[in-house]
Formats: sequence, structure tokens, C-alpha cells
Amino acid sequence: QVDLVESGGGLVQPGGSLRLSCKASGNILNIYNMGWYRQAPGKQREWVAIVLADGHTNYADSVKGRFTVSRDRDSAKNTVYLQMNSLKTEDTAVYYCNSDIRISPESREEYWGQGTQVTVSS
Repeated sequence: QVDLVESGGGLVQPGGSLRLSCKASGNILNIYNMGWYRQAPGKQREWVAIVLADGHTNYADSVKGRFTVSRDRDSAKNTVYLQMNSLKTEDTAVYYCNSDIRISPESREEYWGQGTQVTVSS
């Protein structure tokens, strides 16, 4: 059993900043990619950012230059962060953590967090 638990969401004014965290815990042998998706009301879930197993990062065009994804590789922490700056109203969404995790020599699966609400509003 693996859990991904997000935190750090909330209400912020346009132009403000928030930092999301997502900690993976449970029966983990190895964590590969860790990243973030978001889903705005009435829209499909979309990919936001990812930190690959080799440390490289990629971003959706809509957040490039404003968001920064990073990962704490300490096995005791297993945490991915999303620093969000210069927030816009269109960033309002539920943000989900996503990770590719090996739980046994035979099993490597994708896991999702429960989501954390980010609201950008004046």
C-alpha cells in the first residue's frame, strides 16, 4: 500500500505564491517520476510539471517560468514540491500529485494523491 498526501493549497491573490508538497509513504522500493496535475471546474485533468528519475524537470507551457517542481530524494522524505509564483486566476484548480513507484520486484504502478485545492482570487 502506497499513499501520496498533498498539502499547501489555499486561497491566494493574483500575483501571489503558494508551495505545494506531496509526500509518498508506504511499501516503497523505488520512486521514479514524481509530478503534478491539475483539474479546474468543468475541465479535464491536465499535466502541470514533472521531475524525472534522473532529476530533469519539464513543465506545461502554461506554467513555464512561474512554477518550479523539485524533489527531496531522501528516502525518509520521498517528497515532491511545486513552488507556484505569479499565480493567475486561471491557475485555480485542484492539484494532484502523481508518481510512478515500484512496490515489489514484480510490480511498478502509478499512484495519485487525493488533491489539494488552489484558488487564485482577489
